[in-house]
Amino acid sequence: MPAGLVISAPASGVGKTTLTLALARAWRHRGLNVQCFKSGPDYIDPAFHAAATGRASVNVDSWAMDRATIEHLVSRGTDADIVLAEGSMGLFDGVAARGVSGTGATADIAEMLGWPVVLVIDPSGQAQTTAAIAAGLRDYRPGVRLAGVVLNRVASPRHEDLVRRALHDIGIPMFGALPRHAEISLPKRHLGLVQAEEQAEIGKLIDEAARFVVEHVDLDAVLRAAAVWSPQAAANGLNVTPPGQRVALARDAAFSFVYPHMLEAWRAAGAEISTFSPLADEAPDASADVCWLPGGYPELHAGKIAASARFCSGLRAFAETRPVHGECGGYMVLGTALTDADGVRHEMAGLLGLETSFAKRRMHLGYRLAALAAPMPGHQAGARLRGHEFHYSTILAQPDTPLAVVHDATGAVIAETGSRRGQATGTFFHLIAEDR
Repeated sequence: MPAGLVISAPASGVGKTTLTLALARAWRHRGLNVQCFKSGPDYIDPAFHAAATGRASVNVDSWAMDRATIEHLVSRGTDADIVLAEGSMGLFDGVAARGVSGTGATADIAEMLGWPVVLVIDPSGQAQTTAAIAAGLRDYRPGVRLAGVVLNRVASPRHEDLVRRALHDIGIPMFGALPRHAEISLPKRHLGLVQAEEQAEIGKLIDEAARFVVEHVDLDAVLRAAAVWSPQAAANGLNVTPPGQRVALARDAAFSFVYPHMLEAWRAAGAEISTFSPLADEAPDASADVCWLPGGYPELHAGKIAASARFCSGLRAFAETRPVHGECGGYMVLGTALTDADGVRHEMAGLLGLETSFAKRRMHLGYRLAALAAPMPGHQAGARLRGHEFHYSTILAQPDTPLAVVHDATGAVIAETGSRRGQATGTFFHLIAEDR
């Protein structure tokens, strides 16, 4: 039977992803089957997990998904030896209002599945206070169990010893301490880590992280701390209708933000997915019955997209007879124009009137609950869709008919309603699940 652990931290940016990847690759080198998951709405980390383990990773999200859906998704770990769920932000960080089965906090997943938590703590600028932080996290929520701590970026052996003694005094195991090691830092950009598929040396980077962690962390102790887990063979808990029988999906460095569980659910429901690259000036498959443009980084490639005549003309021709939908960056490309960070305005496909600009960045971040005022591919008018929005664009114009009434996690109505015009629809949020 597999054993489960959650990798979490007091905050973002302390090394959760690096430790998760290193543990996964190190155990894989020992011959273990490792299954990873990502808690929360992150579409970048699962690709890193897959690179480390050789197995597809998916998101589990307590705000957007019910327990049956989460149990269905994690049941793919039934044949694994060890299951690692990487958290997002800090262990207890979520939204103020409860969603479907929780607030979106990593702690919700840890308690729901009964998996102990390995805390990654950066003790920079402190010593014994690290133990106080660990103790506070251990005691904050009774249903969440703390397995132990891994320190990251310790300054010296003396620094490590001070923290180790303090943790020992309060009964919290310390599995290891990682000195600063710039060579295994994962490159970042404004929406998080640079995507795994954009890094040619990702395998070597993960191997180096695994070697480093094996040298400084007691992997056997971490493995013993995992909870033996007896997952039930879950029925299909996904409430997902594919957007069409044959889906033309934009897929390249500018269009890559799509949740793996959504694509799996489409295929499981019988949909066929054909991919095309707008950056390579490819048009959607003419035999498809719907075109889907995910989010990504169109702002980094706006000039190339605007110059891709075959893509733009093919997309417009497709939209004359069949539905086209865009999420976030894909929505921006369906619009009239996109102004990049240098203030250069680029003409986009023009299927919608949306105009966006990155010249003056404004962060839009958070869960979204949308009640559709009109149909969109895969969903009827009146459907309640749960998703997540994260981008830095400013809306200059959104003149078309609103697609939905959209609320944030507190219930407040927001201005990012999405749009519809003819066969084209778009949303700023990335779809995670539909309410049952």
